[in-house]
Amino acid sequence: MATVSSSSLLNKAVRQQYMNLPQGGKCQVTYIWVDGTGEGLRNKTRTLDSEPTSIEEIPEWNFDGSSTYQSEGSNSDMYLIPVRMFRDPFTLDPNKLVLCEVLKYNRLPAETNHRHSCNRVMQQVKEHYLWFGMEQEYTLLGTDGHPFSWPSNGFPAPQGPYYCSVGANHAYGRDVVECHYKACLYAGVQICGTNAEVMPSQWEFQVGPCEGIEMGDHLWVARFLLHRVCEDFGIIATLDPKPITGNWNGAGCHTNVSTQQMREEEGLQYIEQAISKLSKTHKQHIAVYDPHGGKDNMRRLTGLHETSSINDFSAGVANRGASIRIPRQVGKDKRGYFEDRRPAANCDPYAVTMAIAQTCFLDPTEEEKYFQFD
Repeated sequence: MATVSSSSLLNKAVRQQYMNLPQGGKCQVTYIWVDGTGEGLRNKTRTLDSEPTSIEEIPEWNFDGSSTYQSEGSNSDMYLIPVRMFRDPFTLDPNKLVLCEVLKYNRLPAETNHRHSCNRVMQQVKEHYLWFGMEQEYTLLGTDGHPFSWPSNGFPAPQGPYYCSVGANHAYGRDVVECHYKACLYAGVQICGTNAEVMPSQWEFQVGPCEGIEMGDHLWVARFLLHRVCEDFGIIATLDPKPITGNWNGAGCHTNVSTQQMREEEGLQYIEQAISKLSKTHKQHIAVYDPHGGKDNMRRLTGLHETSSINDFSAGVANRGASIRIPRQVGKDKRGYFEDRRPAANCDPYAVTMAIAQTCFLDPTEEEKYFQFD
């Protein structure tokens, strides 16, 4: 039996009695931001006098950055700048979730605020109508860190029967997956699918297509909703790229990329041009495809378990062992998109999409110019 949190065992019927109370026309707004680790999410809630109809109606706020790894205690106030609003699937309408950028005391972007730089780059390449779709893999754990539903003193049967599986002996934690899916749809997150993955207790959801900066916004909020749903069930979703050592698949965040030219007739030539550019900046991309400069992906990109080697760039049609995969249908139709399979599950989607946009469409000529965050 998986270890679950004490909070998940509290009486939910009692909770619902309070959740059903009227709000008197007030609106609860939950502010969400990326903390100083570049992976963790934080949130806090305030009351507004009425339901906001646009992001412009959400006021700036602040928080104690010394408690989120973002500042020192002697100068701890950080600014929360609302950038995108969603419906709240936990407290329901009229309440809102608001994704925020973080600014330091001098109103410069915080070190892990990669959205600011990404947005600038996306504005520079907007004429390409750049679409992204990201495939977020994750693994469910008990609160003791052991994979959910795995034997307490051993391992499940080897990989093979779990991918896109059905049945209690193969699919572990579907309740979390389906609740997360519905929460995303209610919130307005551009979720487009989900499936069980190759390793038991590992799942994936897909977000997209999203244009430009919207990709990072929607994926970060989808991650917040995942962690929040897991909190209700008393278990944990980890984005660790290799949560279990040995002959088990890791977890990535495969990133699909398409421009207007790629989607038009004979667009394959533009896909090939982009891949050629990416082949020349492999090391620079690896450095920003996880939050630790490539160290997380070293455990995952081994050339095994449907991954390429972290040391080499490769590309191919329908090849899941390559850095870049061209889907078979795209190769047949000669237009569409390509998939960058290198980003780790815990990547910052702003850093990933910004790097792809810069390499493929802005052509920086000096290595030190690559992927400089504000």
